[in-house]
Amino acid sequence: MRLNETDDLYVETIDGAAGRPVLVFLHEGLGSVALWRDFPRRVCEATSCAGIVYDRLGYGQSTPLRRERSIHYLHDYALQELPAVLDQHLAGRPHIVVGHSDGGSIALIHAAGQPAGLRGIVTLAAHVIVEDVTLDGIRAARIAYDEGKLRALERYHGAKTDQIFRAWADTWLRPAFAHWDIRYLLPSIACPVLALQGSADQYGTVAQLEAIAAGAPRAQVRMLEGRGHAPHAETPALLVELIAKFCREVAG
Repeated sequence: MRLNETDDLYVETIDGAAGRPVLVFLHEGLGSVALWRDFPRRVCEATSCAGIVYDRLGYGQSTPLRRERSIHYLHDYALQELPAVLDQHLAGRPHIVVGHSDGGSIALIHAAGQPAGLRGIVTLAAHVIVEDVTLDGIRAARIAYDEGKLRALERYHGAKTDQIFRAWADTWLRPAFAHWDIRYLLPSIACPVLALQGSADQYGTVAQLEAIAAGAPRAQVRMLEGRGHAPHAETPALLVELIAKFCREVAG
């Protein structure tokens, strides 16, 4: 889809029942449509919902970033890019947002604006604050990348791989970003929230779930024992079941 005069976003759609909400999937900070693999389709099949999966600007098959990323980049994706995608593809239909990691934080920021038609959000390993473990994990990832151990990312981002990796790692590791905190907006989230996280997540602790539970009025949270940062990739059947149950509850 055309985002503006210079930028295009790669979007895939999944068919579903006309009377059901549309599920909108937001990938992680180094993710893409392809990295979701078949998970969005499995969730849509389990819920009879249509789906939208897209590469955010700078990722996958979308246009590369044209400017340096700011510490407000998650707000930019939530308040500018996501509404543009919804305007072009939803045609006024209700929606449920499913976001992983960065995508989960974007979902929370989106929900705080109480957009028309939003029925609920599901977050997988979302961040609302910056923890030491988060920064340690990103430092370790940067070392691994510099040593050539993350070359598989090129399969998903092609020539944009170095740009998008540096944008992710360098932004989170800026001293100013250590103060990033979106707990202030959680009380404004009016829709139901399902927040999931693995107990072995190398980028976040239970503090993330506790903050969401304390701040979002209609939040239910669950720690998934032994799971890492991408629980939907480790135990997809369980995650499909949990998300489908939540969708049934919020969609009626």
